[in-house]
Amino acid sequence: MAKQTWKAGTMLYPVPAVMVSCKGKDDTNNIITIAWTGIICTDPAMLYISVRPERYSYDMIKDTEDFVVNIPTRELAFAVDFCGVRSGRDIDKFQHLKLTPAQSSKVSSPYIAECPVSLECKLRDIIKLGTHDMFLGEIMCVNVEDSLLDSTGKLQLNSADLICYNHGEYRTLGDSLGHFGYSVRKKK
Repeated sequence: MAKQTWKAGTMLYPVPAVMVSCKGKDDTNNIITIAWTGIICTDPAMLYISVRPERYSYDMIKDTEDFVVNIPTRELAFAVDFCGVRSGRDIDKFQHLKLTPAQSSKVSSPYIAECPVSLECKLRDIIKLGTHDMFLGEIMCVNVEDSLLDSTGKLQLNSADLICYNHGEYRTLGDSLGHFGYSVRKKK
């Protein structure tokens, strides 16, 4: 297949579209949409978010040393976009979007009650990279909506109708193509 070679760029898609909630030293809450995030370690459980230093949430996270990564659904797509293009300097996003700042159990920042999964994180390091700085967060606990658990307590995350960000568009996730390791399992 023929391919073109382009200049270096951020062409790794799709990526998660998450809503990161944080709290300032003055107890002001904010939400920032982040698409540059991912898991970086299993033990201890850690993730990263990349944030531009000029963003309102940057100093909030740096000062309080914690944040919450909230995983949104299709129903929250408008809020995801809004929180990515409007600044918390100008508007209270929780109030404007009628979202609930719920009390986290391990960090000072609230989680978003309307998101089915929220990962409470303690800031472990900031790595300066260029246009963005990478915030490394240790996941202290995960809050999961009861409705996503089956009768045995197993998480059924596929039923949450999660979204992702794909080259400028918010998209829903598609059909399952197989489980991890299915390509090497022996047929019964």
